[in-house]
Amino acid sequence: MKNRTVKKVAVLGSGVMGSRIACHFANIGVQVLLLDIAPKELNDKEKAKGLSLTDAAVKNRIVNDALQFAIKSKPAPLYSSKSATLISTGNFDDDMSKIADYDWILEVVVEKLEIKKIVFDQVEKYRKPGTLITSNTSGIPMHLMCEGRSDDFKKHFCGTHFFNPPRYLRLLEIIPGPETKQDVLDFLMLYGDLYLGKETVLCKDTPAFIANRIGVYAIMSAMHIIEEMGLTVGEVDRLTGPLIGRPKSATFRTMDVVGLDTTVNVASNLRAILSDDESKDTFKLPGIVKELSDRKWLGDKTGQGYFKKTRNEKGEREILELDFKTYEYVPRTKAKFPSLEKAKAIEETPARIKFVVNAQDKAGEFLRKSLYDTFRYCTMRIPEIADDLYKIDQAVSAGFGWDYGPFETWDILGAKDTVLKMEAAGQKPAQWVYDMLESGKESFYSVENGQKKYYDIESKTYKVVPGTESFIYLDTLRKSNKVWGNSGSTLFDLGDGILGLEFHTKMNSMGAEVIEGINTAITKAEENFKGLVIGNEAPQFSAGANLAMLFMFAGDQEWDEINLMIAQFQNTMMRTRFSSVPVVAAPAGLALGGGCEISLHCDHIQAHAETYIGLVEFGVGLIPAGGGTKEMTLRASSTYKPGDPEINQLQEYFMNIATAKVATSAEEGRELGYLIETDAISLNRARLIADAKAQAIKLADAGYTKPVERTDIKVLGKGGIATFEAGIAGMLYGNYASEHDAKIARKLSYVMNGGDLSEPTLVSEQYLLDLEREAFLSLCGEQKTLERIQSILFKGKPLRN
Repeated sequence: MKNRTVKKVAVLGSGVMGSRIACHFANIGVQVLLLDIAPKELNDKEKAKGLSLTDAAVKNRIVNDALQFAIKSKPAPLYSSKSATLISTGNFDDDMSKIADYDWILEVVVEKLEIKKIVFDQVEKYRKPGTLITSNTSGIPMHLMCEGRSDDFKKHFCGTHFFNPPRYLRLLEIIPGPETKQDVLDFLMLYGDLYLGKETVLCKDTPAFIANRIGVYAIMSAMHIIEEMGLTVGEVDRLTGPLIGRPKSATFRTMDVVGLDTTVNVASNLRAILSDDESKDTFKLPGIVKELSDRKWLGDKTGQGYFKKTRNEKGEREILELDFKTYEYVPRTKAKFPSLEKAKAIEETPARIKFVVNAQDKAGEFLRKSLYDTFRYCTMRIPEIADDLYKIDQAVSAGFGWDYGPFETWDILGAKDTVLKMEAAGQKPAQWVYDMLESGKESFYSVENGQKKYYDIESKTYKVVPGTESFIYLDTLRKSNKVWGNSGSTLFDLGDGILGLEFHTKMNSMGAEVIEGINTAITKAEENFKGLVIGNEAPQFSAGANLAMLFMFAGDQEWDEINLMIAQFQNTMMRTRFSSVPVVAAPAGLALGGGCEISLHCDHIQAHAETYIGLVEFGVGLIPAGGGTKEMTLRASSTYKPGDPEINQLQEYFMNIATAKVATSAEEGRELGYLIETDAISLNRARLIADAKAQAIKLADAGYTKPVERTDIKVLGKGGIATFEAGIAGMLYGNYASEHDAKIARKLSYVMNGGDLSEPTLVSEQYLLDLEREAFLSLCGEQKTLERIQSILFKGKPLRN
């Protein structure tokens, strides 16, 4: 296979998808050329300036406006705003010739074949032979786009279907053309995985490919059932969200965000072009979809859809939901099914799914009807849209944000028992399912030797999912590789002399059981292993320390207990830092408060790109006291250079804590000082634990030596405190901070400047730990602090310090 590298990508089309795909390539350090059409007429501003259609500012207006709109949008498409400098812009008329210097040409223009062909005519004039050329189409067949193209074009052409928003949704469908070279497909499959962080799924060139074919079918099937059963918007979104391992936006909120027209277009197109699909009539629009489509109530883009944002008589923001009987907007309804109350107590998602689907009430009835129909439909689509069942699970899960794909969900319910229930419900699956059961295989997946395997229909055996051989899935190790555990943490043998510690409390908050887990993990690693990885497969690494115990002690004025609790937390962080074996943190999602502090004290951070890390204690009236304040003071000290104003460097770290700033990506975490130069970032979440393990092995094999406590941390003393006081007073007098905020800021300043020292001095880590513990303890006695903690606990927000 030809060695291929991608240093420069040309993105043709700057719409919602094109501009955001360009941003995601910039996220990984690739140079991007973003092109679009030149305007056909001047706007009012351009006329007022006396510009003409030949001026560069006019010719690039569409592409520049689109890019700026994308960069400013939320959620942000860039890991760091600095990456925008990697994107240059131009127009098809003047700049198409530049694509000759680019390694990958990615077409993202409007979904009309005739328009794409015009663009490809231009591409053929300038594209260098051997250059990758792909289309982001969501449904136009590859063979139609290849008509009239050169042989070299056809050999290097395929579909690369990103899902919106491309930074966050993990799916990348790769769709071969009639003559696509195998090495091109192999390269894109690997590149999407390693460098773009995607679940890359090789699809067949069938209508809507895999994810939209199954996902939109599931939506339309559910819509017909909802209409039949008379369910409300609120009831459905309660049943189809996190309850069953799906996004909070569930069904109707997702349709509003995506745009109802998108779902309608895909469904209508499928119904029109599918000839051999036994369930094509399911794509017919039910009344609760058609009515909104006819009224142009398409969701957020039109200001109303299944939900409508408004303001009540008091001027307060309110969200109303659509009443399907009157098509008027009414206050949001709450699902009041008996099974839901019991399901709340079930923390594990698989157990919750099994319980609620089997419930003998309206909730269970709806989920059974919806899931059984989707299961049946998936079995019928093999081998039409995919030869292997795992591809359907991968595509649907990554494209729609489901925790479990259709076949994984079926396994949770029990494959064999569910088939009998499906038959009774008139949803008989395809013959290959019966063949699987008759061969003695009673699940679609199995775990063997720590590896997850799928049922291969042709051979009737279990096979490892291609490309995942080196992945580490903690769920596959639970029965065979567990070393130790308590109610809040589990220790696994990851192999090759590396232990893995997983937290599993609510939001992975850090309480006594997690502290015990960390200490036990280090003890066992030092005795019999050569390294330790701290990480998990949950949505959040850790939302911080559990505040409930602190609140109880503070309310009872048990200051000695609080002092002991904080000292234990600090000692655990320092034990992590000074372990005789390397400790690697693998954060993903939220790594806040204590979750940030444990990461800061590890020898290496292997962070997922979507890691939101920060010290947020200020928000509850406290300062970081698990070594966080000490560590950021140490890091500031390490940046001091002769001649530089040291107070400015310290102030940056001070402000990050004082504003409870949370990085919006691992890359921004590096900019804020939470990750250092030697820390690394994994783009693919599925590779994170394996990548962290590799780093632990690397450190151990390089001759890891236990660190020595730092005694050379430069603090600025009274001079630094005085400078910070001026800023704090200014914020206070300008009404930018409350009296309580000013008090916390002064405590933080006192610690970070080293306390009551008459001049800049070198101090030890323990010296700063003692200062931060004393400051934390004093703030626990503040009524305002207790009120803030109480408000978080009673509102049920994540418990984080």
